[in-house]
Amino acid sequence: MSVQQEAGAGSGALEVWIDQDLCTGDGICAQYAPEVFELDIDGLAYVKGADDELLQDRGATTPVPLPLLTDVVDSAKECPGDCIHVRRVLDGVEVYGPDAE
Repeated sequence: MSVQQEAGAGSGALEVWIDQDLCTGDGICAQYAPEVFELDIDGLAYVKGADDELLQDRGATTPVPLPLLTDVVDSAKECPGDCIHVRRVLDGVEVYGPDAE
């Protein structure tokens, strides 16, 4: 199943990923949105997929649930490492995070 199918193919569907190379391990993201982010034993943050599994593959994405959008956006804005990227599923354009236009 593709991420687009998982998140819905609508233009409003968003996904989030973390660049672990820039992660400071501060944990702000896990405080704002523990349903989406979690620190692993390596001290870095990762997104969580179905069944709360950590997605540890480089560039792994997970859908942003609409009720948690504000928490995920706040995580991206407050992240000291500027490593949280939120993009539209439809066209891959980053809407929140360090590469947002």
